Formats: sequence, C-alpha cells, structure tokens
Amino acid sequence: MAKKIKTIIKIQIEAGKATPAPPIGTALGPQGVNIQEFCKQFNDKTKDMTGDIVPAEITIFEDRSFTFRLKTPPASDLIRKAAGIEKGSANPLKEKKGKITKADVKKIAERKMPDLNANDLDAAEKIIAGTARSMGVEVES
Repeated sequence: MAKKIKTIIKIQIEAGKATPAPPIGTALGPQGVNIQEFCKQFNDKTKDMTGDIVPAEITIFEDRSFTFRLKTPPASDLIRKAAGIEKGSANPLKEKKGKITKADVKKIAERKMPDLNANDLDAAEKIIAGTARSMGVEVES
C-alpha cells in the first residue's frame, strides 16, 4: 500500500550547501521531518553541481518520512553564469547587461529540457532566449 502524502514543499538551495538553518529548517521543521537527514541526502546528491542553485521538490508523508526530486537549475541562473553577470537588468528594454551566443542558448536549453514545457529543442531555445531578453541579456546570432 502506498504511503499517504501529507504535503509537498518546493525549495531552492545552493548545491552541496544545505544546512538545518533557514530556509530549510523553517520549511521542514513544522512538518516533523528529520532536517539533518534531508540536508545530508541533498548534499550527497548535489556535490557534483557545486555553485548551482538546485530546486528540490520534497514530498512529505504522514509517517514523517520524505522523498525528494531534484530539478535543473533556474534558467535565469544559467543565463547569468553564461553572460558572466551578477544579476539581470532592472529595466531590460533600456539597459542591457550582457550577451550570450546561440551556442550558449542551445546548451542551456539542452540542460533545462526535462523541466521545460517544450516539445522539442527549438521550442526550448525560444523559451531560454525569451528569458534572456527579459533579463536584459542580448542573444547574438
């Protein structure tokens, strides 16, 4: 018989740097989950992704056990790294922050493909290019 799900929590943490301190402690504490165990498992699974922000979807069951699924880093984070900028533009229409190439867009789209709502790589590239434009990052042909 399947376990009964109590709740699902979505959280974004830097890879390999999960600690029981907020935001993890404040999200999982009220659910009665063993926070230290989650941090240990998360850090083990993400140790090869150091430097990336990794979203996790944590499913908490009635018996206080949990499972979690890692997702790909946010597109904005990957675009920021590819362009070599600290953050996106506050006004993307007037102020351009950086540039990325079509090859960068393709690489990011391939990495994000499992989490994107796109049927093929071409559609995924358009989604990534749109995100880049909304951040004030130009896409060079």
